[in-house]
Amino acid sequence: MTPVGFFELFGFGPRGWGGAMLLAMVVTLAVATTGFLVGNVVAACIAAMKLSRSRVARTIGDTYTTVLRGIPDLLVIYLFFFGGSLALTNLGRMLGYEGFIGLPVFVTGALAIAVVNAAYQAEVYRGAYLALPKGELEAARSVGMGRWLMLRRIVFPQVMRFAIPGLGNCWQLALKESALISVIGLVELLRQAQIGAGSTRQPFYFFLAAAVLYLVLTTLSTWFFAKAEARAMRGVRRAT
Repeated sequence: MTPVGFFELFGFGPRGWGGAMLLAMVVTLAVATTGFLVGNVVAACIAAMKLSRSRVARTIGDTYTTVLRGIPDLLVIYLFFFGGSLALTNLGRMLGYEGFIGLPVFVTGALAIAVVNAAYQAEVYRGAYLALPKGELEAARSVGMGRWLMLRRIVFPQVMRFAIPGLGNCWQLALKESALISVIGLVELLRQAQIGAGSTRQPFYFFLAAAVLYLVLTTLSTWFFAKAEARAMRGVRRAT
C-alpha cells in the first residue's frame, strides 16, 4: 500500500477508518476505567479482610485473591457473560418472561475487569498498609487519636502514597485486559481493528494502528501515575 493509500485508510472521510478507531479507543478507555474504579472499591474490602484479625475474613480474602489470580482472565469473562445471562434469563422466567435476557457486553466486560483487577489491587493495598511505620500508629494511639481519625489522617494518605506505583501497574493490566472483551462482541479497539482488517483485507495496518493507539494510552497513563507519585512524595522529600 502506498503512503497515500495508508492515510486514506485511516482518514476521517467517508472511506476512512480513523473515526471508528478513535471511537473504539474511547470505548477501551471507558471499559478499563470503569473496571479499574469498581475494582478499586472491591480491592479495599478484600485488603481489609486479608488484614483482619478474623480468621473467617482472612480466609475469604485469601480465597478471593488466590482464585481470581489463578483463573485465566478470558475464562472469567466467559463465566460472567454466560453466567450473568443465565441468571437474568432464569430470573425473567420466574417473573413470567420466557425469552432470553443477555447481560450487556459493556457491563460484562467492566465487571470482569473489576473482579480480576481487584485481586491484584488488594495485594497492592495490603503491601502498602504493611509498609506503614508502626511507630506512627502507636504514637497516634498514645495521644488518644480515634480509629477513624487515625485512618483519615495517617493510614489512608500513606497507604495511597505507597500504593500508587502498584496501582499504576494494575491500571496498565486493566487496559490490556480490555482487549479480551472483544470475544463477547464489545467493539473496543482490538475488535474494531479486526473488523477493519476483515473489511479491507489490510490486517497488518489495522493491528499496527491498534498497537500505536494502545501505546498512546499506556504512555499517557505512565506519565499520569509518575506525576501522581511525585506529587504524593513531595512531603517525604522535603522532610529528608
